[in-house]
Formats: sequence, C-alpha cells, structure tokens
Amino acid sequence: MNKEDFKKFEKLERKNKGLINLNPIQAGGKLTKAAENALIEFGDGYSIYDISPGLELMEMPIIKEFIQDALPKFLGADIVRIILGVREGIFIVMHSITKPGDIILVDGNRHYTTIIAAERVGLKVVEVPNSGEPKYKIRVEDYEDLIKKHKPSLILLTYPDGNYGNLPDAKKLGEIAKKYKVPYLINGAYSVGRMPISMKEFGADFIIGSGQKSMASAGPIGVLGMDKKWEKVLLRKSKIYPQQELEFLGSELRGTALATLIASFPFILERIKNWNKQVENAQWFSREMEKLGLKQMGDKPHKHDLMFFKTEPFYKISLKHPKTRFFLHYELKKRGITGIKPGLTKHFKLSTFAASKEELEKVIDAFKEILKTA
Repeated sequence: MNKEDFKKFEKLERKNKGLINLNPIQAGGKLTKAAENALIEFGDGYSIYDISPGLELMEMPIIKEFIQDALPKFLGADIVRIILGVREGIFIVMHSITKPGDIILVDGNRHYTTIIAAERVGLKVVEVPNSGEPKYKIRVEDYEDLIKKHKPSLILLTYPDGNYGNLPDAKKLGEIAKKYKVPYLINGAYSVGRMPISMKEFGADFIIGSGQKSMASAGPIGVLGMDKKWEKVLLRKSKIYPQQELEFLGSELRGTALATLIASFPFILERIKNWNKQVENAQWFSREMEKLGLKQMGDKPHKHDLMFFKTEPFYKISLKHPKTRFFLHYELKKRGITGIKPGLTKHFKLSTFAASKEELEKVIDAFKEILKTA
C-alpha cells in the first residue's frame, strides 16, 4: 500500500461548520468552549489517565465526584454509570433485569434501537400505540390494560420521542408502574441535558441520557441512572474478576468523550434553567411555519424543540425543480442553513434548540423566500 494514495484521509473537514444547524441529533451536542479545550487536552491517546496514577475511573478524584455525586443529583437517581450511548444503556437494563422470552412494553414512538436491543436479548415486544396523525400522542393510561394482560418484565417510555418531540405524562406512567410493581425505564436522549428532568420525580427505576445529543459532549457517550434497589442486579460483579462489573465489561466508558462531558456540565446546569425560553421559541417557530402552509405534527402547543412538519408545498416544488427532491437542501445551504436531511421535501423534522430567536427568524425568512421564488 502506498501512503500517498491515502492522503485524503488526512483532510477530514466538516462541510456545514458555521451554518445555522436544525439537526435534532446535533442541536444539543454542540461543545462549549470548555469542552473544546478538554477535547484537545485529553485527545492525545488515553491521556485522561494523566490525572490519576491509577487505572480505574473511581481512582480519579474529579471523575469519582462527577459520577458519584454530581450526576446522581442532576438525574434524580441514586447511582449513575457512564455508558457508550443510549442504545447501549437500554440493552444493559434489558439484559440485566429480564430473561429471553419475557414480554416488555414500549411506546409506539420508540426509537428503532429499542427494538434492536430487545431482539438481542430475546424479548417479546408489545407496543403501546400512538393516536396516529396529526398528534401521534402516547396515552400512558393505555399501558395499564397491557400490563394487566401481558405482565411485562419492563416498561419503557421515550421522553420525548425522536420523531415528533412529544412529551407523554411520564409521572403518571410512574404511578402506574408503581401500582403494578413493574420496572420503568425512561429514554431521555432528547431531554436529559436540554430540560429539567428527574428520575425520582417521574417514579422511574432507570433513566438514560445522551451526551452527544443533549449534553454538549463529543460522543459517543451517555449516562445511565438507576434506583439503588437495582444496584446488585445491574452492577453485579464478575465471578472471575470480582472487582469488575459484568454489564460494563469491567469498566465504564472513559477517555476524551468523558472529559468533554465533565467540562460541559456547569454549562448544562445553567442551560436547563432557560428551558421555558426554548419552548417559547419552538412554539413561535411552529406558528410561523404553519402560516406558510406547513403543518406541524405532534403535541400542540408544542412543549419541546424537536418538531415534525408535513411540507406539501415544498414537495410540489420538487416535482418540477431541476434538482428534484434535493432542491430544498441546496436552497437552504445557500442561505446559511443546514440540518434538514437532504432529499426530504414532503415532510421533515428539525430542532430549534441550538438557534437564537434571530437565527430562527432567518430560517423562517428563508422558507418564505424559497416558496416564493423556487
């Protein structure tokens, strides 16, 4: 192999840097300056170990304090572990507290990785259906009859879901779970780090958050909070290496991503205090979009930054446009806007989270102009 043939690998560049980014996956993961510094500081090999002579995370004082004190208070949990990501956390919970053939209940708006995790464990999945168009609402009361019928080993709620941004009544579901003594897991990939949320207040047994989606961190990384009653189950030790936790393969995630998660944490604590303003921006944006003939699906008035729109006017333009269904992507990029999946014109989802009110006004003006001139 000739090194010169692969020089292109040394020139990785971001194509959308500096643009207004509406991508829900990226909106809450933008690094703080402190996290950018941590990325550089600890991006050299496994240099996070330079802060401690030991090899285990819990031998590093600042990391120990973060995991054992700061994160549990933040999540409203008794115990927290650092994980590779939300899907891994869901799998860990399922693998620990269920057995192959068990039935679990999940919301109909769940992420596909919930099903993949269940399949890997060998579980049978029963979905609590949503209400369909236009709200796609999950009624948590619908869990109750299914709990009576199926006697599940676990119930899961996606809060909010990654398509419509709906926020079901998680606290009410906690009351139902407690009534029937069923373990309750919240997938908070788009809530933990964006908005105030507490596992204990919702009456859940487990909560999972995403660092790269919502906690201003360089992923992949996530957090898994649990009630102390599950400690001996989830944190059970290896028989051969009795100091190592089996489900975490002997060690939690460490390295550069963890450094950025810690560095961004003070910012996250302040950011969630402004959640009401984020909701105001999202509701304003939804109203302005609907004035253009675009229809927001999901909860109304909307209570989250992630939204789904049916966009028939753009679809009609795409049928005649030279760039076909990719025209919207190019038109937005010319105006300094990115984050909507290329090729989508009939419907798309977006997030207003990372944009200021002024930037959102610019987005609305761009949509208006495209509809007039395309």
